[in-house]
Amino acid sequence: MIIEAVLISQPYSGEYTERIYDRESAWNSQNWTFIKFTNDDYSEWCGHFRGMPGKVAISKQNRTVLVLTSDYLFQLDLKTANLIDIEDQPHYQHLTVAPNGDFILADFYNFDKITTSIKEKEQIESPIQMDMIEFKKWDNEKLEFTCNEFLNWSRHLTMTYDIQTNKIEIKNG
Repeated sequence: MIIEAVLISQPYSGEYTERIYDRESAWNSQNWTFIKFTNDDYSEWCGHFRGMPGKVAISKQNRTVLVLTSDYLFQLDLKTANLIDIEDQPHYQHLTVAPNGDFILADFYNFDKITTSIKEKEQIESPIQMDMIEFKKWDNEKLEFTCNEFLNWSRHLTMTYDIQTNKIEIKNG
């Protein structure tokens, strides 16, 4: 079972056991993301994922790993590291895992929540139209992030998303 995942630069050949995650497509970039995984027996291996590096997050509660690259969003089984699902050309810029195990993804304008499958996303409504979303930190059950108000870029806001209420609120701005 995977207990840790870290983005790394391309490893030396033979440094780790390697596993390639890819899908044939005419739209594939020539870039690769390399992630060093650590299993519960402390063995290490490297996953190669098509696309420029993005983010990786582990949800022990949902037994899932998500890997975000410029080309794909990969969903892996936490126990076997097998590919569960893949989404082409994701528009997401940010990925984090909530304390309850749900994944939170954001592009520049919107939030999505994933509990079990990347095919079943729930869009999270915001009190304002957002632009340039950037995740900052989790404070207990709340994700703090910054953004600009869409079409009012001089209004820079600090906001929170509460995983319990599933609501986004303006903290200050």
